[in-house]
Amino acid sequence: MPSPRDPQLHAASPLREVWRPRSFAEFWPIYLREHSQPLTRRLHIIGTLIGLGLLLAAFIGGPMLALIGVMVGYSLAWIAHFQVEGNRPATFGHPLWSLRGDLRMTGLFLAGRLEAELRRHQIGLS
Repeated sequence: MPSPRDPQLHAASPLREVWRPRSFAEFWPIYLREHSQPLTRRLHIIGTLIGLGLLLAAFIGGPMLALIGVMVGYSLAWIAHFQVEGNRPATFGHPLWSLRGDLRMTGLFLAGRLEAELRRHQIGLS
């Protein structure tokens, strides 16, 4: 089984299609590599924050806001993958781990610890 640090596991690699991580800990480094471009990460973080904000607003303004939040969040993320990163969103293969990754990446960003996490996994910060 390949190591999660294996460069062949980069987002567009067909190897990703046959290697199935067994835990979020194995999935996380792959998730980060699939978000190697700063613009991809920015769009994900913006989409996640908008999505969470509209989800909270839905408690007052109604369920339509939650639906809009999901649509905006995923739209920004998928644009980032298809147009910036050039890969297929992890949501298609691992929807719950992908959501958890989005939340973790956003949390690390807000805490000022995302760059350290990227360096720890040897992912460029260009």
